[in-house]
Amino acid sequence: MAIESGEATTHFGFETVAEREKAQRVAQVFDSVAPRYNLMNDLMSAGLHRGWKAFTVALAAVRPGHRVLDIASGTGDLARAFAPQVEPGGMVVSTDINGAMLAEGRTQLEDAGLCVPAALCDAEILPFPDGSFDRVSVAFGLRNMTHKDLALAEMRRVLKPGGKLLVLEFSRPWEPLRGIYDWYSFRILPRLGQWVAGDADSYRYLAESIRQHPDQASLKTLMLEAGFAKVDWYNLSAGVVALHIGLKA
Repeated sequence: MAIESGEATTHFGFETVAEREKAQRVAQVFDSVAPRYNLMNDLMSAGLHRGWKAFTVALAAVRPGHRVLDIASGTGDLARAFAPQVEPGGMVVSTDINGAMLAEGRTQLEDAGLCVPAALCDAEILPFPDGSFDRVSVAFGLRNMTHKDLALAEMRRVLKPGGKLLVLEFSRPWEPLRGIYDWYSFRILPRLGQWVAGDADSYRYLAESIRQHPDQASLKTLMLEAGFAKVDWYNLSAGVVALHIGLKA
């Protein structure tokens, strides 16, 4: 799709595309990978993603009666962990912009015996009133959003005062690891994607999108600019992944 003169652009991996095109391109990626998403997560992270998510759940400190919004919920790992913690009297809502991923997540939640409301929506325009949730989480989804500043502002808007935003995302690894990390990301990951999911291009995009995502300090700045009163981050696996926690005053 050609970029028209004067049109706003953004990145899709290392490619420059029209802003209007990015959401469609990201949707194609996740339509393709949805059926093998969990298996690929286990393979490409050697199972480490489970520990990263468990750490996020622990620091969320969800309590009975809490209302939790899980954005870019995908196959529902965080929603599945939060659902028993909010009972009695609480609720978890999962959202995703991609219907295939949301359907996959709902199936897995139902298989686990959990009833979690779900909404197909854009994180940049959340369909919830101000101050609706005690916690908002987004795991490995923020980097795919075109306007991260708008999405972060929306996440803050729907939080109650004193509520927390938890952003789990790939980040900037420790300098001595970057050579081997790049080799794995660009040489091994696409081949693994082709072998398991029949799709090398989507996993090449994954590697590229990680490099375009703000590093730890830059994401903290974005969250502060979105209005969070305090932001802390925790490096996991030598900074390959980072958990940022923002507090709404």
